[in-house]
Amino acid sequence: MMKKKSISASKASLVLFLCQMISALDVPLDLLQPPTITQQSPKDYIVDPRENIVIQCEAKGKPPPSFSWTRNGTHFDIDKDAQVTMKPNSGTLVINIMNGGKAEAYEGVYQCTARNERGAAISNNIVIRPSRSPLWTKEKLEPNHVREGDSLVLHCRPPVGLPPPIIFWMDNAFQRLPQSERVSQGLNGDLYFSNVQPEDTREDYICYARFNHTQTIQQKQPISVKVFSMDSLNDTIAANLSDTDIYGAKPVTERQPILLTPTGSTSTKVELRGNVLLLECIAAGLPTPVIRWIKEGGELPVNRTFFENFKKTLKIIDVSEADSGNYKCIARNMLGSVHHVISVTVKAAPYWITAPRNLVLSPGEDGTLICRANGNPKPNISWFANGVPIAIAPEDPSRKVDGDTIIFSHVQERSSAVYQCNASNEYGYLLANAFVNVLAEPPRVLTPANKLYQVIADSPALLDCAYFGSPKPEIEWFKGVKGSILRGNEYVFHDNGTLEIPVAQKDSTGTYTCVARNELGKVQNEVRLEVKDPTMIIKQPEYKVIQRYGQVSFECIIRHDSTLLPTVIWLKDNDELPDDERFLVGKDNLTIMNVTDKDDGTYTCIVNTTLDSVSASAVLTVVARPNPPFDLELTGQLERSVELSWIPGDENNSPIRNFVIEYEDGLHEPGVWHYQTEVPGTQTTVQLKLSPYVNYSFRVIAVNEIGRSQPSEPSEQYLTKSANPDENPSNVQGIGSEPDNLVITWESLKGFQSNGPGLQYKVSWRQKDVDDEWTSVIVANVSKYIVSGTPTFVPYEIKVQALNDLGYAPEPSEVIGHSGEDLPMVAPGNVQVHVINSTLAKVHWDPVPLKTVRGHLQGYKVYYWKVQSLSRRSRRHVEKKILTFRGNKTFGMLPGLEPYSSYKLNVRVVNGKGEGPASPDKVFKTPEGVPSSPSFLKITNPTLDSLTLEWGSPTHPNGVLTSYILKFQPINNTHELGPLVEIRIPANESSLILKNLNYSTRYKFYFNAQTSVGSGSQITEEAVTIMDEVQPLYPRIRNVTTAAAETYANISWEYEGPDHANFYVEYGVAGTMASRQIDIATQGWFIGLMCAVALLILILLIVCFIRRNKGGKYPVKEKEDAHADPEIQPMKEDDGTFGEYSDAEDHKPLKKGSRTPSDRTVKKEDSDDSLVDYGEGVNGQFNEDGSFIGQYSGKKEKEPAEGNESSEAPSPVNAMNSFV
Repeated sequence: MMKKKSISASKASLVLFLCQMISALDVPLDLLQPPTITQQSPKDYIVDPRENIVIQCEAKGKPPPSFSWTRNGTHFDIDKDAQVTMKPNSGTLVINIMNGGKAEAYEGVYQCTARNERGAAISNNIVIRPSRSPLWTKEKLEPNHVREGDSLVLHCRPPVGLPPPIIFWMDNAFQRLPQSERVSQGLNGDLYFSNVQPEDTREDYICYARFNHTQTIQQKQPISVKVFSMDSLNDTIAANLSDTDIYGAKPVTERQPILLTPTGSTSTKVELRGNVLLLECIAAGLPTPVIRWIKEGGELPVNRTFFENFKKTLKIIDVSEADSGNYKCIARNMLGSVHHVISVTVKAAPYWITAPRNLVLSPGEDGTLICRANGNPKPNISWFANGVPIAIAPEDPSRKVDGDTIIFSHVQERSSAVYQCNASNEYGYLLANAFVNVLAEPPRVLTPANKLYQVIADSPALLDCAYFGSPKPEIEWFKGVKGSILRGNEYVFHDNGTLEIPVAQKDSTGTYTCVARNELGKVQNEVRLEVKDPTMIIKQPEYKVIQRYGQVSFECIIRHDSTLLPTVIWLKDNDELPDDERFLVGKDNLTIMNVTDKDDGTYTCIVNTTLDSVSASAVLTVVARPNPPFDLELTGQLERSVELSWIPGDENNSPIRNFVIEYEDGLHEPGVWHYQTEVPGTQTTVQLKLSPYVNYSFRVIAVNEIGRSQPSEPSEQYLTKSANPDENPSNVQGIGSEPDNLVITWESLKGFQSNGPGLQYKVSWRQKDVDDEWTSVIVANVSKYIVSGTPTFVPYEIKVQALNDLGYAPEPSEVIGHSGEDLPMVAPGNVQVHVINSTLAKVHWDPVPLKTVRGHLQGYKVYYWKVQSLSRRSRRHVEKKILTFRGNKTFGMLPGLEPYSSYKLNVRVVNGKGEGPASPDKVFKTPEGVPSSPSFLKITNPTLDSLTLEWGSPTHPNGVLTSYILKFQPINNTHELGPLVEIRIPANESSLILKNLNYSTRYKFYFNAQTSVGSGSQITEEAVTIMDEVQPLYPRIRNVTTAAAETYANISWEYEGPDHANFYVEYGVAGTMASRQIDIATQGWFIGLMCAVALLILILLIVCFIRRNKGGKYPVKEKEDAHADPEIQPMKEDDGTFGEYSDAEDHKPLKKGSRTPSDRTVKKEDSDDSLVDYGEGVNGQFNEDGSFIGQYSGKKEKEPAEGNESSEAPSPVNAMNSFV
């Protein structure tokens, strides 16, 4: 069996579709069937009396039905009324009013009947009433004279119209009268004043009634209102009374609330289910009362409750019986409250629980018609057959009436009929037609064959199989041509034949077949289903905050099924984008140029295809500096304070953090604004402290995260009264500029500090600790006064007091000053020097008496200088050094002295005027120290077993030299150090020949000088003894041959001459000539050794090149450190040792002491200079790879050069061969 399932309530999106499908089987119109009403006019039909009346009645059936009408319960013969016609093939009546007919003549209750051989269907009772918009009756309206504060009701009382008119109040200029909590319009159209104010006085309160059906507006006569204030009323009465009359109108008094509508304490209200419940309370009182609503014993319904007319009207929509109860309105002001209880009863016109539905039965079948309705009170159910009460209708043995149900058993073709169910109570009625049609028909499928359904993956798929047959066919579904019957929980089979796939997947795509069968036959139909990929927004627009005049972009990147064509629409605040060229819509983005405040809002990207729609939204917040505050107001003006209030400007989506208040003194500094104070952004008033005699104007600046607003417009000016000065000048000082005067200075008061006109200063002074009277002088417009004829550097008491035309400031505080200083009179005594070491000494002195300083003691200065060096006895230019010791110190340290030298010093006292006389010169000497390094070390005249060393004495011996210390050690070919030999050399020597050395051996030398204190710093050098001594011969080269290839050349020659010789090969491009020097050794045993050395060096160089290409350094220093004397610290590069060679030095010549690698690979493109003159022998030639092959011979070490010069010839090839 196939699974049958009704539509689930959770599938809300399918409810309407499925309701249409499962309502009832539609009988195809080619089959016999009773009439069915398809269209009719509303039950309460109000027509425009100026237009033709059209009463609709449309029906279908087979054979086509005929139509007839009743009017007010009797047959309406349209043929006898020339103004009435019926549309062809229709039951719709047209009553011609525009050609002389009167609408009022056709008022009544109309009912349409549609009839054919199988039954009769009837319409609702249609009540026809022409609309009415009568004029206001003429009336004389008296002016309303009202006392200020009293309540007032202006009655509208519109004419009774059909339907009731819409009421509103306007003035003569057709402008709506403003309404508020105090003045508002009631539900009956009257205008209520809770209390009147003088501004309510006017002569054009006009009530208008708009009749929508006839599109007419009726106007009441204008109503005049005159409000009398108490003051004017008293003046008027007093003018008309004699002096002996006593009268006084009471002032406006506050009153507790009273209700204007509804009256009394309780009332009732009946409303029908489904309608809108409106309850109203309007109160009078002063101050204006506030209205509050509650439901006794319950809560106001959520989501259906609204407050209108300033909370005077309670509105509840879609009311039900549960909304019945007591509703209380409470009007309250500060004097009291009043309340009113409205008892609400919700009644209900009939409404359907189960409406009868058409029955299609085959002969012999059974069926039922059910008519169930509810209401308050409960409705009565009555049945009709073909428009006739069933009690008097022709009998049918197959039917039985059981209350709200008709039961049919073993029906026959003659049982076909239309039945009407009427449910009615005092508030209305329901009428439903349902036919019973007895047919015998084989199945038929009404859905078109091969219909294509397209859905999105993971959404429901509904495949239609609309069918008809009698008896009712059974429906089965298959997938594919030869598929099995569909069963299981993944499918839902609806009664109307529809197959539902709740969650369609890609594999749900295919052909589906529905089969309908009954006892009279079967039929099948195929439909196709395609499941598409959903459209997705994979990059959604994001929330943006942008400053005004900036540029912003929202992205909306989508992914969709390739067979669907998407369209992208951008909306702003759910509406179309503004027609503005600043908005640029791209393929997957929206860009807004030059953003303005109006661009603020929500932007939505909507992607539509024929099957689905997705959207994503983002908010754009446009921020800017706040708008300036406005409406500055000064209140509470006092002599020393005022309250400033303002209204903030628009914060432009960035909250205001604070307000800055500035002021202008228009009296003293017009046009100059000064900072006054600032307050938090939530504050709009501030109490400002003021100074006397200032003409204030204020302005306010708002500050948010973006910046400061423009200043507000200035406030009104406020001139404060004059007063005595509140303060005296600050920073009062007394400092003499000469030994016999006292200069008194102060900082003048600013203009607003003067507190009044005529600002002056009273300057007073007297000598301290002397019983003298104050001497005073009054000055103006200055900030300095000089007192002459004073003793030198004596203390004075000083004070400066401000005064103006109104008086003096408070008594000022006194300050101590001094008259002018003079140079100190005496020098420090008892100067002693204690030498601590060869470079540091400590000096002591006795302080001078304070009276002799004649000023502020600032400290002591020590002058010291070197007289001569004790080791050289030579004088030089004297350069005095000065050390200053602050305060009253009596000792100090003298650093940086030179050892073994004679010094002099003196000490002087210092005050603000200058230095006093110097103390007698004090002589002291520094002891010996260690010497500096020898000035140079040269190694010359290398032989097989000796080297000659020459040196220079230290630049700074720092004492008497006692000797030189020479240390040296050999270095073998693997850079290992041999035994260290030490030699002590007399101090008067400047050269030494070292003998009994090994031939062809490299030595490293360490050399330093000594005094009795110790050894100084050392210098190092390296040198090599030669290999052999030979007699000179004259060499000869002949038979030179060359063989050139594309990138290299082979050169051969014959040589005659000494065994040890250097060969120089010159070659170059035509027109140029360059030479390369090639060093070749011809000793056989040496060739093998050098080849091994060359191979090791080649491997080392490859590693170095790799490291250097990675940006590193070649740490030659690591090997050099292996040579160092363990007692000696590593030497710097400029001392003659290897350092670390960086890429920046790749093309510099070798420095002093470096050794040239023996790999002599040279390519033509590297250099055009000569090859290094290494090696000796004959038949030297270039290999095929362009490198030169020869024998290695020891190269005589050149004499070291001064400075940083290379120890070899500065050839570019040497630099290239060094690979650094």
